[in-house]
Amino acid sequence: MGEHEMSSKLKKILVKRKALGIGDVTAASKEDIQSYNRSEFKQSLFKRLYRPKTDNIFTRTFIIPVTDGAITGYLFEKVKDKSITGQNSLIVFFHDGGWMLGNMRKCAAVCSNICNTTGATILAVDYRLAPQFKFPIPLEDCYQAFLWAAQGARYWKVDPDKIYVMGNCAGGNLAASVSRLARDRKGPKIAGQILFSPMTDGRLRTQSYEEYSDCPTLTRKTMSFYIQNYSREPKDILDPLFSPLLAKDHSRLPETLIICADNDPLQDDSILYAQALASADTPAKCLVCKNTVHSFIDFPALEEWKDCMYAISTFIGGRSVGGLELLTKEERKKMDRRPQLVVQ
Repeated sequence: MGEHEMSSKLKKILVKRKALGIGDVTAASKEDIQSYNRSEFKQSLFKRLYRPKTDNIFTRTFIIPVTDGAITGYLFEKVKDKSITGQNSLIVFFHDGGWMLGNMRKCAAVCSNICNTTGATILAVDYRLAPQFKFPIPLEDCYQAFLWAAQGARYWKVDPDKIYVMGNCAGGNLAASVSRLARDRKGPKIAGQILFSPMTDGRLRTQSYEEYSDCPTLTRKTMSFYIQNYSREPKDILDPLFSPLLAKDHSRLPETLIICADNDPLQDDSILYAQALASADTPAKCLVCKNTVHSFIDFPALEEWKDCMYAISTFIGGRSVGGLELLTKEERKKMDRRPQLVVQ
């Protein structure tokens, strides 16, 4: 991390995260990874770290048919006052984990918090994982889950014109590629994509990989390991559906909000992808949160998490990405006094 600063709160969070994590995934066995993906975690520590909001969230589980199999989808809906009318936005969410890790208990905590704060309905997709299922199988699972969700929107009281895709890291990569498939295959319209530190260039050549190679939540070594296990062969990383930044055509894609940390090996992937989209007249903006790390979006105790939720709520509420900025300290104080400001 060098000279880059982290708050004392973030340092404490990282200690807790380490206690619940898998450790060095590059040295983990197949059994270790499977055990982590099924883990229920230590209840008290899990709640202190991820702070899942569940008391006003209604959840349902669905089986989603995909090519040569089926996957599970988890729907999160906020219980609303009966006096509130209108349809929700729907966010189709693809979890992080380098296409290899996928603990859905952790994913449920992240999604319930986003649902509670933004008011949007969330569908979390439990796509099949590498290395058993390599590129492009997890991506096709995600796209087929998106198609399934678009067809089911009318049954969930969500607006079919306000369907978004969202993901973190590998999930952000999948969300970006789902948007490309929807464009190229003439699928349902996506209202917008919300990408947290997406992997957009599998070559790992950017400056931020050099500068933040030892980020405590994602090292360059770990990202390289994930890419090796996700790809079938080395040339896969040059496929635009694997590395969206390398695509020749960035036009006619959904309006895009990208959020990343400053101490993040994927910072340049995020910034460069936003620039590539904007250069092709796809509205896009990257917000860089200071003094934090990759995957900070998991931790609702952080002030930067509040910034992100406000930006997301404003975006799905109808504001163009061009008008989005991170909260100032004064605006944070107002939000703390009036939390309804961030509810869609």
